[in-house]
Amino acid sequence: MASAWWPCLILALLSSLAASGFPRSPFRLLGKRSLPEGVANGIEVYSTKINSKVTSRFAHNVVTTRVVNHADTAKEVSFDVELPKTAFITNFTLTIDGVIYPGNVKEKEVAKKQYEKAVSQGKTAGLVKASGRKLEKFTVSVNVAAGSKVTFELTYEELLKRHKGKYEMYLKVQPKQLVKHFEIEVDIFEPQGISMLDAEASFITNDLLGSALTKSFSGKKGHVSFKPSLDQQRSCPTCTDSLLNGDFTITYDVNRESPGNVQIVNGYFVHFFAPQGLPVVPKNVAFVIDISGSMAGRKLEQTKEALLRILEDMKKEDYLNFILFSGDVSTWKEHLVQATPENLQEARTFVKSMEDKGMTNINDGLLRGISMLNKAREEHRVPERSTSIVIMLTDGDANVGESRPEKIQENVRNAIGGKFPLYNLGFGNNLNYNFLENMALENHGFARRIYEDSDADLQLQGFYEEVANPLLTGVEVEYPENAILDLTQNTYQHFYDGSEIVVAGRLVDEDMNSFKADVKGHGATNDLTFTEEVDMKEMEKALQERDYIFGNYIERLWAYLTIEQLLEKRKNAHGEEKENLTARALDLSLKYHFVTPLTSMVVTKPEDNEDERAIADKPGEASYQPPQNPYYYVDGDPHFIIQVPEKDDALCFNIDEAPGTVLRLIQDPVTGLTVNGQIIGDKRGSPDSKTKKTYFGKLGIANAQMDFQVEVTTEKVTLWNRAVQSTFSWLDTVTVMQDGLSMMINRKNMVVSFGDGVTFVVVLHQVWKKHPVHRDFLGFYVVDSHRMSAQTHGLLGQFFQPFDFKVSDIRPGSDPTKPDATLVVKNHQLIVTRGSQKDYRKDASIGTKVVCWFVHNNGEGLIDGVHTDYIVPNLF
Repeated sequence: MASAWWPCLILALLSSLAASGFPRSPFRLLGKRSLPEGVANGIEVYSTKINSKVTSRFAHNVVTTRVVNHADTAKEVSFDVELPKTAFITNFTLTIDGVIYPGNVKEKEVAKKQYEKAVSQGKTAGLVKASGRKLEKFTVSVNVAAGSKVTFELTYEELLKRHKGKYEMYLKVQPKQLVKHFEIEVDIFEPQGISMLDAEASFITNDLLGSALTKSFSGKKGHVSFKPSLDQQRSCPTCTDSLLNGDFTITYDVNRESPGNVQIVNGYFVHFFAPQGLPVVPKNVAFVIDISGSMAGRKLEQTKEALLRILEDMKKEDYLNFILFSGDVSTWKEHLVQATPENLQEARTFVKSMEDKGMTNINDGLLRGISMLNKAREEHRVPERSTSIVIMLTDGDANVGESRPEKIQENVRNAIGGKFPLYNLGFGNNLNYNFLENMALENHGFARRIYEDSDADLQLQGFYEEVANPLLTGVEVEYPENAILDLTQNTYQHFYDGSEIVVAGRLVDEDMNSFKADVKGHGATNDLTFTEEVDMKEMEKALQERDYIFGNYIERLWAYLTIEQLLEKRKNAHGEEKENLTARALDLSLKYHFVTPLTSMVVTKPEDNEDERAIADKPGEASYQPPQNPYYYVDGDPHFIIQVPEKDDALCFNIDEAPGTVLRLIQDPVTGLTVNGQIIGDKRGSPDSKTKKTYFGKLGIANAQMDFQVEVTTEKVTLWNRAVQSTFSWLDTVTVMQDGLSMMINRKNMVVSFGDGVTFVVVLHQVWKKHPVHRDFLGFYVVDSHRMSAQTHGLLGQFFQPFDFKVSDIRPGSDPTKPDATLVVKNHQLIVTRGSQKDYRKDASIGTKVVCWFVHNNGEGLIDGVHTDYIVPNLF
């Protein structure tokens, strides 16, 4: 099973003199003055925050560091974060003096060319590279002008694996200097309920930790907060260096009243399965050990120490043998023997006597071990209800006998025949680890690198503990026929105690009333079937706490798991199959904004696509919605919502105009994009309303440069592409692709993307056809606009560039539930009212509540000019 070591971060900021790369600030610090505490070489790291939200084991992590240059010359600042190798970066932004430099995920080769061009021009660049056992390092350096501030924000996501009975969050904390505001905030939401939660730090005494750390859990929610003050960070009472240098660890597990748990949100489901209290299935283990000359000394001694510990853990129902390979192959016994006390004592003597010699014949060593397991089964030497596994340890490449990796793989695959798993342990760095990993994966096992270190024997023993207790074999997870699409892996050779099986997929029908899952497997004494039934209405109620979680987490969890499994399958695929797996994994990586081995993230200077600054590129072993992006939309009685992420707040306003009026929503003279909307009214005035409600009934989206127009109405979608007309109904599920354009219609939802960086969503709201008052209407959402120019205007478009506002004097309003306040924006002082609107992107019927400050009188003072300036004669 994959390790559960997760968000592993080292936060380091280093400073040194460097050549200028980014625009200089107009402010310079002159003369001598006292500098704040925590300033090193003129650079103050005044804030470092790690914010993690974990929902159903899926972790969304944001690392934010803010820095100011107090020196009177430009300085280079490096932002280093170490994160888990299994994590996918989803976003990175630099903000320098208020200017945002966004990250864009691109296909690897495209990004590589832009990166090389940036380097050739002497631009600052950053990379993600492998840096440790379970970590890879993300590093980016920027030149910060005198007096300037810079904010680094890195977002990454990871599905936590259950490992030895718990999920573990491991943070390597190392800011290298005192930080005025240092904090780690972790919120955990588990629908099953949290059974235990703990946190500890290796670098701080328990007394000191007690006052800086808070941890709590109740029901479904858990919270950990670590906020050491400046004094608590000091390595001694009068010191100016930080003792924050070490491990910060959070562990938790969930309640397991039933073996499985199914969660369904927005048409995607995830199924967790981890039964408890089952007897362990006896195992037959062939240990295939490399004793070639290169294993001499410390490696072989540590291998012996690990094997002696493993023998202590063998159960009397288990069977085992040792197969040693160098230039030739030798065995402890002719066949597998039971782990009786007498046999185990003899095994210890044998292990202690192992000596290194000769070459490395991996092929013959593995085939002998496999043959021994097959024979034991055929000759009924092992229990009928037992399971077999091969564990191989080697420190080098095959160099005698059959030495071609692909031929060894073929021989092993044919010999095992899918009957049991192979686990490969690669000792040190002088070996072809990809070969070991591929061979293990295609035989239902996995590979581990054992690092040459003082604890190598503990690494070996730790691996064995993961596979020592199989509870089920031949596990199959089944769902209702024809009800599921895009299912992740649902068959497993083994389920091991302390681990968890996770399956995700999409529902064909989101409106089904119930959902059933069956898990079948062979136990130690009998065959078992575990059934999980879900009442969809009950499920909906149980997940009402969506404000606490990120709403599309199951969809992202499904995408993460799917990409991970496609990439694993791809390692052993060839020809057309490999191309198809690559294409699918790449498509999902781009759609969900994941930095995977197929993609890279390029950080760009806004309004200058050629000026690439940094690249996040995930190393190998040798609907699109970027998190934290602002969004803008108009929906309902046309309410305009402007979300401002820097403020963690939103502004909203209404436009009151007569039905038939066409309003300009977006116009960008540089890209040629325009979006206009036509207002419709209710069939007649609502009896409980003094005014007649209005909505958008038609939208016109056009790109003059691409000769493209689409008219969206509540009945149909009409596309003109270079004068060729196509018409689609809202019932169609269709994707239109051409150079630089993609348009998808799916279940009352339409997504239009122009290249990388402009994405609109249109939502259809349907009402009962015979409703006496209301009629169908449209909502329009801008979910990505960062490739639109600074000259973009319109009722929505004018807000695409960052702008500032201040709210003060919050006071009771005429409605006791909606306070008033004073808003200063664009040099206007306005009275605004707290209210809320709904975001219907994910759910056209219920929507998600968005709280905002409402600007009265058709947005007067917030929008440029007056609202009538935005009236245009027609849709195009």
